[in-house]
Amino acid sequence: MARTGVATESSRNGKAPRLADARRNGQADGSLLGGVIRGLAEQVQRRIPRADLDERDPDYIRERLPLMWLAASLWYRGEVRGLGNVPDSGPVLLVGNHSGGNMTPDTIVFTLAFNTYFGVERSFYQLAHNLVLSMPALASLRKFGTVAASPANAKKALESGAALLVYPGGDYEVHRPSWDRNRVDFGGRKGFIRLALEQDVPIVPVVSIGGQETALFLSRGERLARLLMLDRMFRLKVLPISLALPWGLNVGDMLGHIPLPAKITVETLPAIDLRAEFGPDPDLNEIYDHLVRTMQETLDALAAERSLPVIG
Repeated sequence: MARTGVATESSRNGKAPRLADARRNGQADGSLLGGVIRGLAEQVQRRIPRADLDERDPDYIRERLPLMWLAASLWYRGEVRGLGNVPDSGPVLLVGNHSGGNMTPDTIVFTLAFNTYFGVERSFYQLAHNLVLSMPALASLRKFGTVAASPANAKKALESGAALLVYPGGDYEVHRPSWDRNRVDFGGRKGFIRLALEQDVPIVPVVSIGGQETALFLSRGERLARLLMLDRMFRLKVLPISLALPWGLNVGDMLGHIPLPAKITVETLPAIDLRAEFGPDPDLNEIYDHLVRTMQETLDALAAERSLPVIG
């Protein structure tokens, strides 16, 4: 970045020496811009409603579940298999691949199915980015148990004995180009494995297909996000570009979009006791490779069942 040309010598009004000190302390030039960015980010973050575990409302879910499941069944022809693989009680970490942009069709279908199968009284939470939680169209997700993605919330949910759904690939995976729709891509993130080991809970893989067919995703927009400093302001590493209704060219997906009625299929795999499977001191890379490979094999099998995109 070009220098701003701020004076470094003494001046009569006494302001320049403070700027010179600031520069020596890393607070001027580029870091001055960083301070502005941090200030802007703080202001924006204050306006984003932060969901917490207490916002989940079983009565709200119970009242709306039949109609929402009917709508999801008609629009997405939602099919969720293998829920019997989830332990009947106790904390469990559900680990899924993620598709469909900010409208999260796979999360919606799985959440409705989970609550239908296990009942609304079983504590069940899903982690999501704060910006997703702030979208008006998705505000009700907080009452269904969607909470801000953070280590503290994840730990709190599991310590409470809840089932917790996480998407290690996050915004990186959910906005991948449509031609990579049948690929599990966690981007090498292994924090969820550490979480499972620290909390001594099983991992249940959750594999979904169809979400990346609800729009035409063209690019994650990683370079554009860096250029606009979105990673520093909002923890956004991507600024996705897609073709979606009703906008046509959709940059950022901040306002959401109308998803195409692609068939969403979700398959839940058997639970994995990490220490029983990989030993008392398991290797994170071995667990990661095994999990991604197993999920990819399942996703390949689900893809082989489909005849055409959207149609399923």
